[in-house]
Amino acid sequence: MHEWKVPLGRLEFGEDEIEAVAAVYRSGWLSMGPRTEELERRFAEYTGARHAVAVTNGTAALHLICLAAGIGPGDEVIVPSLTFVATVNAVRYVGATPVFADVNGVDRPWLAPAAVSGRISDQTAAIINMAYGGYPGDTAALAELAADRGLVLLEDAAHGLGASAGGRHLGTFGLAGAFSFFSNKNLPVGEGGMVVTDDDGVAERTRLLRSHAMTAVSWDRRRGRASGYDVRELGFNYRIDEPRAALATARLARLDRDNSLRAERAVAYREALAAIAGVEPTAAPAGDSISAHHLFTAVLDRDLDRAAIRESLAGDGIETSLHYPPVHRLSAYSRTADGVNLPQTDEYATRAITLPLHPSLSQEEVGYVADRLAAAVR
Repeated sequence: MHEWKVPLGRLEFGEDEIEAVAAVYRSGWLSMGPRTEELERRFAEYTGARHAVAVTNGTAALHLICLAAGIGPGDEVIVPSLTFVATVNAVRYVGATPVFADVNGVDRPWLAPAAVSGRISDQTAAIINMAYGGYPGDTAALAELAADRGLVLLEDAAHGLGASAGGRHLGTFGLAGAFSFFSNKNLPVGEGGMVVTDDDGVAERTRLLRSHAMTAVSWDRRRGRASGYDVRELGFNYRIDEPRAALATARLARLDRDNSLRAERAVAYREALAAIAGVEPTAAPAGDSISAHHLFTAVLDRDLDRAAIRESLAGDGIETSLHYPPVHRLSAYSRTADGVNLPQTDEYATRAITLPLHPSLSQEEVGYVADRLAAAVR
């Protein structure tokens, strides 16, 4: 493994978090049980959602909210192309057709309501908004657009845990929201995810489908709440296990502190990058919006060689990345995306660079990254 001087991310676990996991193994109960129930309760309280349903990963969460929303064959779902492919795959899992819409611009790389409006057709059933980089973006405006046009709004909030707009947590603006606990997320567990919703029916169906559509799970039978079970429909094995649920609960208690540290480093980056010609960071949260600061990205001038700059930074021990190759340009989608015109998405994808950002990133490391970036640009 490459030993980066400044890695893109850095995971640190406290002894209390390690002990929370060890306690699960001592308990002798590993499948969904009391720790899962506690995580769901605390997550619902944190986000302000009525229901939270823990699942095996963020992709499973996206699949389940599409199913629970009743999306299926013959439906179109408007999605961003500037996202991780799971956002779009979930639409195809249920037999629906993804329709790509553009982002606002290279400094605001989130789904544009005007672009979405222009893609609505008689077959449109839903919009999936993705909280790119942890920014609320135009989530509230998309919720209003969906309501006005009689469409379902679903939220891919994998980047957005701890982010809000107008005091409302991301993931709660639409019918349902999906979160991820993957290793590089703000609440890193390794694998894991969560569905949040205020809709009782969506919550009930999500709980049913995550465990083979069984009417009772093992923990119910252990507690004497059921002696058997029925299977109501075709379900899935999307269960989270108790060790990961315990770790997620423990880390949830430190999330606000971790996100505050991310925010401080983002401010430091903006101050440092202001002196570097040809480098423009993503627009800062405006008004009453609060970002989770999952990513810190900046856009390079067109005449700069991004690959050479990344290579130079790597030589200085600085890890960078690209978020993301547009989905409509990937082989699995390019054949069906002929004629799709997403100029802002394509522009951003060819010029943006992701810099290191995580809670343990120091001010000195931010200064070092900015200094070496300035040298690479020169």
